[in-house]
Amino acid sequence: MAVQKNINLCFLLFQELYFKNLSRQKQIMEKNGNNRKLRVCVATCNRADYSKLAPIMFGIKAEPQFFELDVVVLGSHLIDDYGNTYRMIEQDDFDIHTRLHTIVRGEDEAAMVESVGLALVKLPDVLNRLKPDIVIVHGDRFDALALATSAALMNIRILHIEGGEVSGTIDDSIRHAITKLAHFHVCCTRSAEQHLISMCEDHDRILLAGCPSYDKLLSSKNKDYMSIIRMWIGEDVKPRDYIVALQHPVTTDIKHSIKMFELTLDALISFNKRTLVLFPNIDAGSKEMVRVMRKKGIEHHPNFRAVKHVPFEQFIQLVAHAGCVIGNSSCGVREVGAFGTPVINLGTRQIGRETGENVLHVRDADTQDKILQALHLQFGQQYPCSKIYGDGNAVPRILKFLKSIDLKEPLQKKFCFPPVKENISQDIDHILETQSALAVDLGGTNLRVAIVSMKGEIVKKYTQLNPKTYEDRIGLILKMCMEAASEAVNLNCRILGVGISTGGRVNPREGIVLHSTKLIQEWSSVDLRTPISDALHLPVWVDNDGNCAALAERKFGHGKGVENFVTLITGTGIGGGIIHQHELIHGSSFCAAELGHIVVSLEGPECLCGSHGCIEAYASGIALQREAKKLHDEDLLLVGGMSVKTEETISAVHLIQAAKLGNAKADSILRTAGTALGLGVVNILHTMNPSLVILSGVLAGHYVNIVKDVIRRQALFSAETVDVVVSNLADPALLGAASLVLDYSTRRIY
Repeated sequence: MAVQKNINLCFLLFQELYFKNLSRQKQIMEKNGNNRKLRVCVATCNRADYSKLAPIMFGIKAEPQFFELDVVVLGSHLIDDYGNTYRMIEQDDFDIHTRLHTIVRGEDEAAMVESVGLALVKLPDVLNRLKPDIVIVHGDRFDALALATSAALMNIRILHIEGGEVSGTIDDSIRHAITKLAHFHVCCTRSAEQHLISMCEDHDRILLAGCPSYDKLLSSKNKDYMSIIRMWIGEDVKPRDYIVALQHPVTTDIKHSIKMFELTLDALISFNKRTLVLFPNIDAGSKEMVRVMRKKGIEHHPNFRAVKHVPFEQFIQLVAHAGCVIGNSSCGVREVGAFGTPVINLGTRQIGRETGENVLHVRDADTQDKILQALHLQFGQQYPCSKIYGDGNAVPRILKFLKSIDLKEPLQKKFCFPPVKENISQDIDHILETQSALAVDLGGTNLRVAIVSMKGEIVKKYTQLNPKTYEDRIGLILKMCMEAASEAVNLNCRILGVGISTGGRVNPREGIVLHSTKLIQEWSSVDLRTPISDALHLPVWVDNDGNCAALAERKFGHGKGVENFVTLITGTGIGGGIIHQHELIHGSSFCAAELGHIVVSLEGPECLCGSHGCIEAYASGIALQREAKKLHDEDLLLVGGMSVKTEETISAVHLIQAAKLGNAKADSILRTAGTALGLGVVNILHTMNPSLVILSGVLAGHYVNIVKDVIRRQALFSAETVDVVVSNLADPALLGAASLVLDYSTRRIY
């Protein structure tokens, strides 16, 4: 009795909640227009978008007290070669209000454009007759663009499903174009939601619901699947022992996608597993892909079953229990993740999609062997199920969203643009601004920031001691850069970006200092780009100081217009940069042009790098200081006319001064250092064969003649003609950092 009483109580509570909810929804409907039902037109173009729209259609149909549903079918649904897939809509017991034949056959780019045009001609009459309150459009197909364009121009509200996503082909452009036409948005992931907001869409009109197909996916796995596998793959096939292949043409690179499909089929034939191959979609290039299938006899091969269409419920079971899914369809990176089935994603068609760990990307699928290796890695694996694209509750959220739409609100959509500063684009001061860069030089002793103009003029320079800790150094860089950027406004300089020159090994692609020199402490694995770019809202480039010196010469110095040259910096250490065919060489691990560590003697002095006999161990400022101290300790440094105060630190300057005043030992040390540098240059000549060698830095003038002499004595005859010059740039480190910005931010690539 107590149990029965509790059941009755629960039923009464449920009934009360139901009628409260019904009353609330009626209030919304009354607000939307005299208790009128919302007239919804769902337009479906192909088998793929129907799998996403069908769950919404079922939900709308199940609530006739709130909605009237009109179904319009167009596109490849109505083509026999693509399975006449409109029949599955009829089998789902939906009344099709209108069938529109909108596809112009030809399967090339022109046919796609003509199909959009034909749809635009036919759709206005249909929409005029239906007079829907809202049209639901899915995805990124060219048919969907025609639908959205027609509805927008006819002042009909549009609900766009799956906006904000990124794939990697022309689909992106179409998807984002539909987003701009749509009034309401249903997105599947948090990233897609953020993309829509970034595209200035109204946050109040964006619903993060998840993918509608996941409502069916996550409730279907336990159904009888063996009969489906036997029907589509074969009687003797076991779960996890077959492949599903689904590959479409990439309309922006049709020839490559056809070649990739051919390689995929070759790999599948070699892999020798039972495979279900679905025909490609109707995009440009699909006809050629079908020809490839027939040329290879796929439709008659004992291991293959080629089909135009599989009903979605059955397709779910097939991919859920496959050993692998291969191709470039969005269902591979989206829906298949719900089951943890391994996926091989080929090429660039889905390169921007969010994926689970079940997806292995083969972006450059340019060889059969590469695809075959991917099959061996993935086939038969089992991964955790992914719910990136949905949790199975999308449809209830979408229906609630539809019910909340107020038809009395103005139809004209509004964009939520971020606040911008006052427009000064027509101000004469703006027109006359000097395009400039912020240049940062991180030396072992000083930290310098400069405003550098496009002509290489240092407009203003700031210098501070380089702090010893990472936190202090980053803080000071930001402070100095912000001060310089603020001052640039007063100096009428338009800052295009920030260029940073630093010692050590740098990954310029990521803006990260990988390993530092011993002169700069706490400076390894440091991301310089992110904090500076975030603080200044400017692009940031980072590179090694030797590479920056070479870039400075290429833009402002002796290297201007020279195709192949090498720059050697002679300072505290020895560095350099190599320009080959007008481009800077970084090397495979970003340590090209570590010229100071060319070994010129196996028995030479120890270098800071740990090796012996490097150029830097002979010819750097540190090496000369070491030798000067030795002479001074032996009372062999000072000669007539020289004096050193008690508290004064012995340096390379004293060695050079002593040599000039006739100190034979000091002169011998400088000649040995210059010879070591010359031998290194000879090695560079024999390796790179540049037409020009530029010596830069404070010691360059002392070494240039010795280096030329070594080249005459040691270099091959064909390399002797090289020019060796001393840099005429006053500050190559800052100018090089500036050229990082000025070269790249003003370059236009067509």
